[in-house]
Amino acid sequence: MKMRPSGTRKLADLLVRAISTISSFVGIAALAWILTVVVQKGLHALDLDFFIRSATPAGIERGGVANAIAGTILITALAALIGIPAGMSAGVYLAEFGSRSRFGSAVRFAVNAMMGIPSIIIGLFVYTFMVLPIGHFSGYAGAVALGIIMMPVIARTTEDMLNLVPNSLRESALALGAPRWRVTLGIVFRAAKTGLITGTLLAMARVSGETAPLLFTALNSFYWPKHLGEPTANITITIFQYAMSPYEDWQRKAWGASLVIMTGVLVVTVFARMIVKEKRK
Repeated sequence: MKMRPSGTRKLADLLVRAISTISSFVGIAALAWILTVVVQKGLHALDLDFFIRSATPAGIERGGVANAIAGTILITALAALIGIPAGMSAGVYLAEFGSRSRFGSAVRFAVNAMMGIPSIIIGLFVYTFMVLPIGHFSGYAGAVALGIIMMPVIARTTEDMLNLVPNSLRESALALGAPRWRVTLGIVFRAAKTGLITGTLLAMARVSGETAPLLFTALNSFYWPKHLGEPTANITITIFQYAMSPYEDWQRKAWGASLVIMTGVLVVTVFARMIVKEKRK
């Protein structure tokens, strides 16, 4: 095999390092810029009324987004109840039972394809099968849409985390006479619990900031969410509507709501990273 001159290899290595370093700084600078602008513009809207009062019509002061925050929490919680069990079940099947079967390959392909589907398409799908038949928007439809988005992410995370567990743990437990389901739940899940919790938190953080699916499903409301069977207030659609309005008060609240949801996502992400770091230690 013909070797390239050392000068060429060093130049290529230096070029790749330079491009990687510059790309990293560009990404960090973009993130810092976004955080700075959102914090500067959002802090002016944050006060006690912002967190305890519901939305008000344009021109009426002392309104807030408390109803939107409550609606987002309810929708995301229900989406987690839908997406986490289904996603983990699919991940367990792919890692433990169908890793080499044709059906398992088909399931894996479907999961990968679902991860690449734009969220607005999922929102349109749920709109067709849940909103149109009942004739109105609802928080339940929004939760189903977010649960569908969450499911493939958790399925892939579960499969990857379970595949990292050494087979020797499974073989030892099976050799002692434990059934396969007990080995999976009692041994494999315990060994991979840190990664599973991290993946679940990151999936929830991702769907909590989705906007497009909720436009077709939950829509929005100026009222407190008494139940999810009606159009439900949520913070992302509130940001969209307030930011697009010509009213300065609403635009200011849109920046404040953006700061709230950005802070929530960052806190969940950092917490997930801390769990992984603690596990490694």
